[in-house]
Amino acid sequence: MLDPAAPQLVINARTLLFSWLPADPGAAEALVPAGLRPHPERQVFSCQYVVDDETQTSGFGAYSLTYLGVSLADTAPPDGETPGGWWTHYLASSTRVRQYAAARGAPAAEGVTRLELRGGRLTAETWADGRPLIRVTARAGHTGTAGHSGHHRYLTRRDGELVVTDYPYVAEPVSPFEVESVEFLAPEHPVYALRPANPLHVCWGFYSPRVSFAYPARPNPQDEPVPAHQVPARRARSGLPSGS
Repeated sequence: MLDPAAPQLVINARTLLFSWLPADPGAAEALVPAGLRPHPERQVFSCQYVVDDETQTSGFGAYSLTYLGVSLADTAPPDGETPGGWWTHYLASSTRVRQYAAARGAPAAEGVTRLELRGGRLTAETWADGRPLIRVTARAGHTGTAGHSGHHRYLTRRDGELVVTDYPYVAEPVSPFEVESVEFLAPEHPVYALRPANPLHVCWGFYSPRVSFAYPARPNPQDEPVPAHQVPARRARSGLPSGS
């Protein structure tokens, strides 16, 4: 098992990250723990990404991952406007990644993510328990000339305490980009609570065939986790939200 206190680096992950308004704002809000406030619009976010080769990571190996959650109020990192988020689901194909993430407070479970780009049409699917849970289709153009970098903030719970982590990233998003449909295919699965409203309202997002990011070193076990409203500022350039 990887040391959960050690940082990890991932480069050139194929990544789809975006946010939408949920069909049932109350169900989304109910997933946020006491002490945290959901975003006023009850925004939901999702990231589906694939790491194709073990040489793209410092220790994870090749894997795929989908995480989802609810955006929070007053939690944006100091270098961006994208709100921080509470992870509600974290579906990883790798046992090594699941163990590492769970030790850091992520709600890690088994799942497989597939991204396929053909003729400008991107299809992203998330599977768990042998069935598809989520299918996203989007229009994706060519990689632009401008990169984006910054941090994105996610919150988890470890040993009963809230933990706040800023994840640095560098992305090369495509243009044009447009999410066309988001389907939640398993009404009996807990992730269904985050299904989008109809008509679909996308708040922000991007697709990039090359996103690099890091899981920073976590606080040592003897350290007190930093409360969500007292995260120390970190200097970085502003840009799109991370694909971590």
